[in-house]
Amino acid sequence: MPELSHRRRLLVLAICCMSLLIVSLDNTALNVALPSMQRDLHADTSGLQWTIDAYTLVLASLLMLAGSTADRIGRKRVFMAGLVVFSIGSLLCSLAPNLELLIVFRMVQAVGGSMLNPVAMSIITNTFTDARERARAIGVWGAVVGISMAAGPLVGGLLVQSVSWRAIFWVNLPVGLTALLLTLRFVPESRAPRARRPDPVGQLLVIALFGSLTYAIIEAPAGAGTVAPFAVIAVAALLALLRYEPRRDEPLIDLRFFRSAPFSGATVIAISAFAALGGFLFLSTLYLQNVRGLDALHAGLWMLPMAVPTFLCAPLSGRLVGSRGPRLPLVVAGTAMTASAVLFAAFDAQTTGAARLAGYVLFGIGFGFVNAPITNTAVSGMPRAQAGVAAAVASTSRQLGQTLGVAVIGALLASGIGSSTYRHTFVSAARPGWWTLAGCGLAVLVLGLLTSGRWARRTAERTAADLVPTEPREPVGAPGRP
Repeated sequence: MPELSHRRRLLVLAICCMSLLIVSLDNTALNVALPSMQRDLHADTSGLQWTIDAYTLVLASLLMLAGSTADRIGRKRVFMAGLVVFSIGSLLCSLAPNLELLIVFRMVQAVGGSMLNPVAMSIITNTFTDARERARAIGVWGAVVGISMAAGPLVGGLLVQSVSWRAIFWVNLPVGLTALLLTLRFVPESRAPRARRPDPVGQLLVIALFGSLTYAIIEAPAGAGTVAPFAVIAVAALLALLRYEPRRDEPLIDLRFFRSAPFSGATVIAISAFAALGGFLFLSTLYLQNVRGLDALHAGLWMLPMAVPTFLCAPLSGRLVGSRGPRLPLVVAGTAMTASAVLFAAFDAQTTGAARLAGYVLFGIGFGFVNAPITNTAVSGMPRAQAGVAAAVASTSRQLGQTLGVAVIGALLASGIGSSTYRHTFVSAARPGWWTLAGCGLAVLVLGLLTSGRWARRTAERTAADLVPTEPREPVGAPGRP
């Protein structure tokens, strides 16, 4: 790929950030719209869970496939296809006449979304060849996530309040079309020198595992008879993955990665942190609107004490990772997220304004600190050729965590409420969910300590040596890889 001018590189970065913005904004804005969708489409708690999890589940299942396909047939081509599919899915979501079709159209959106974020990151990596410029570009990329976290609830609340929940999906159309036209004109095509071969069997097993596990959790309140077959499918798919993947030369998921304590730790930390995020947004939105009786706009305003610290702490976390490694940010993140969840679980913080504010601020601080060290810890000590795959697994873990968080917390809430009304039983029914979120925060704290020490670094070095003995490796605990 020819060297681009500085202005052209910045334009490519802006185009990639547009794709991230519509995907991230869509997710955060949708949470504020859940109660409105519930009333309009006559949905129960599990129906609301599926409107979120249908998207994150498909996204988690297809991220690695989309990344390897883009490396093989062209990143620009796949990125443009993702913009088209995501925009079409958004239009279909806005027109959905019932809950069932909305869930199907959310899955169409996710197919497009899986072609956007990982491929955009590959485009940025190949566009910014200078290490310092690339670090700044990735910093801008990360800031867009913070902007979407801060703006999503407000934009969603404003649109729901002034138009309807369907307007949330309309926003994606002009942005998606603009990004598509700019990509066609300004983004150069690129491919990997040697792309990984496809692994269709592994891909199908991952879809079976994620899908059946999520269904079993969400539908658990309906009874064991309903979910038992899906639990069996999940176990069978996991065992088949463990048996099949090590036999392939280029597996979808190289299980040898998990011999590295930093990599395994980053995977579980990503799942735990994003499960906490998914559960936190789900419980908070339903409480503020269905119990407190706030409209969508005021519920969105109440999310700002969580969103603003996330936005402010994310770049600080990146700088700490660069200068001191991932341990301190992970400790801060785990401590703050645990303290926040304990406030709600043990002290019913949601019932008083000051305590709720403190809980939201703490969670925002914790989540702001956790994101940057996840990828750093995942790629720590990996061979350079494998660092991209390791980062892709971390991204998949984030989506899987959010899927499981909504599934588990929603199932606990549905079991606690039963046939009662939200207003009378929500606080007590949500308590097991908040304790679960406290456990997620504690997992971030403990694993952050365990997987960032000398023993963990030695396991990463041994794993890298086993993978490619003669290839240069990413320095273990390397600063500057947020």
